[in-house]
Amino acid sequence: MIHPAKTVNGPSKTPHVAVVIPCYNYGHFLARCVDSVVTQPGVRTSVHIIDDASPDHSFSVAQWLSELHTNVRATRNSENLGHIATYNRALSEVDSDYVVLLSADDMLAPGSLSRATDLMEAHPSVGLVYGHPQSFETEPIGTDFPLLHWSIWPGRTWIASQFRRGLSIIYSPEAMVRTSVQHQVGYYRPDLPHSGDLEMWLRLASHADVGRVNGPDQAYRRIHPSSMMNSRFGGAVTDLQERRRAYEAYLHSANLEPRTSARLERTMRRRLSAEALGWAVDAGKDGGLTTEVFKSAEFAKEINPDYARLSAWREFEAMATSGLPPTGITAWNRYQRNLGDRIRWQRWRRLGI
Repeated sequence: MIHPAKTVNGPSKTPHVAVVIPCYNYGHFLARCVDSVVTQPGVRTSVHIIDDASPDHSFSVAQWLSELHTNVRATRNSENLGHIATYNRALSEVDSDYVVLLSADDMLAPGSLSRATDLMEAHPSVGLVYGHPQSFETEPIGTDFPLLHWSIWPGRTWIASQFRRGLSIIYSPEAMVRTSVQHQVGYYRPDLPHSGDLEMWLRLASHADVGRVNGPDQAYRRIHPSSMMNSRFGGAVTDLQERRRAYEAYLHSANLEPRTSARLERTMRRRLSAEALGWAVDAGKDGGLTTEVFKSAEFAKEINPDYARLSAWREFEAMATSGLPPTGITAWNRYQRNLGDRIRWQRWRRLGI
């Protein structure tokens, strides 16, 4: 699974990476985003900014950037199509070796494209590569983490890890896809506007191996109140429901052996149920028994027939009937949940799954 990282690209081999940048009302972020792409060493980049009929100055900025850089082009939808249709229109046109879908408010880390293409060139069976994304609010923090090694998993192994984790292993800006595999599996599902990325990673892993660049940041993921995930898809229960839909959509279309499909579904249901109940108890203790808290508990009951065996369910039941569960039980169970979350986070940060 762990492989030594090595430089493959040389003067006679310069991989072509297409970077698709969908944009809606993010004109003020575009210049930084594009600059993070066109300054990447060791690869040939072509950038397509596709503006989804933004009412702000986004397309003017995109046109200016296309005049400034010969490898940047800008197009504009005649009407607002939404992010999924915009993604799919641009991805279907790509003819490069590799492709990256990069939101206009995010950025690539220096050297990330050559690190990802080195892995892909060395391992032709890999169709999806990712690394660590640094989340930031104002400015990313420059780091000098060395390139440690690569992780490579058979697609089915990576898929099983994703079902165990629940949360998506990959956010988005840190991912690179082999273009031939992208065209083979198809594009984003319009019925999954919130969790289409998760379903896409699973679909790609069904057709190819998955790799990870271990060590340095591969992308910078901007966190801000106007981001699409915060403004359109906020809320713990909505997120849980949409992730469930992504997993189920994958299982229904993957043509897996029935026992494998059933095992993956049970794993997913237990994980999301435990996550929903843990959130309900912690949110209820910190902010009271709100409607969202009860919805989260109902989601956990609906998705997992064995919900009553979970310690968090007993906590929630006590909280719902008497106001608060016994303090000692709450403190111990919260400690266990937090410890489990930390272990999962540390494994994800170090190993990528």
